[in-house]
Amino acid sequence: MRGRAGRKGKDEVGESYLCCKKDRVGEATQILGAELPVVESSMTPEKRGIKRALLEVITIRLATHVNAIEDYVQRTLVSHTMKKADLKEWVQKVILELQITGQTTVASNGLYEATPLSRATVGLCMTPEDGVFVHDELQRGLQAFVMDEELHVFYMFTPVNIWGVGDINWRIFRDEIERLDESGMRALRFVGVNPALVSRMATSCGQLPENGPEDSRIARIYRRSYAAFQLRDLCNEISMPMIARRYEIPRGNLQTLAQTCEGFAAGMIHFCDTMGWGMLKSVLEHMSDRLRAGARADLLELARIPFVKSRTARVFWENGMQGLRAVAAADAKELVPLLLLVIPLSM
Repeated sequence: MRGRAGRKGKDEVGESYLCCKKDRVGEATQILGAELPVVESSMTPEKRGIKRALLEVITIRLATHVNAIEDYVQRTLVSHTMKKADLKEWVQKVILELQITGQTTVASNGLYEATPLSRATVGLCMTPEDGVFVHDELQRGLQAFVMDEELHVFYMFTPVNIWGVGDINWRIFRDEIERLDESGMRALRFVGVNPALVSRMATSCGQLPENGPEDSRIARIYRRSYAAFQLRDLCNEISMPMIARRYEIPRGNLQTLAQTCEGFAAGMIHFCDTMGWGMLKSVLEHMSDRLRAGARADLLELARIPFVKSRTARVFWENGMQGLRAVAAADAKELVPLLLLVIPLSM
């Protein structure tokens, strides 16, 4: 489809041209003649978008008094679809929920104030529910972080809503769990994974139910844990084709996961910084560098060289060039044979 809208103040109509094959003309005509869907507010009680909206206006201090919040809500589309009394009651209920979850407080002068949790949530463009989930996960990590196993950190780096990377293969999930040592099992149990449940799911070939908030929370934990295994392999210098075969997923899904998790990891570091959790932030920063490089800790310095990925860095390391200075001081005649080991010339 091609076209342009009318110019504001000059044109009354716009133009558009739809090109399609002959066998799809009827379908195209039906679409063009269909009625436009009704515009609906995302702040209705069914969609619960008002909770995110109120959290944001309080956090950025756009509206911090009851009267200011009511004035803000009256200027939205939802005020034209709900009765005034019902809307007022709904707003009060949502604000109370934000107070219960620690995302806003009431000052002595009666104004609503943001909390570190609300600033971290809004700063990462999360929904209030996702912000509380991440907060609880990180706070539990502060109490008993599994430091002798990297799987716990990679779990923290998997996005809260991890979609588009494939479903859980329960058989593979079970096999990977069985290969874990005691530290890995402790990390999985700590985040809420039950190995016995994974075995049952692998046998029954079923899917976890998501009928309510608690079911959705549990399913989210298992999806993130499964993705954490793939992240672990990426950061341990296993090639993408090999990981794709191991988990029976397309390479595109794996690339999407790596890119998404890299951005989410930066968000988790910012979340910890906003909450004042400096020690946890330092741990996540170190592992974020490994995620970005796709390599173990000993190769992080070499991975800073432009266009040098984990495989090339490992070849340099194993041949005595274990730092930037060594590579910078090397002669081209020394580097070329090493690069040929990574990408041999085609005959």
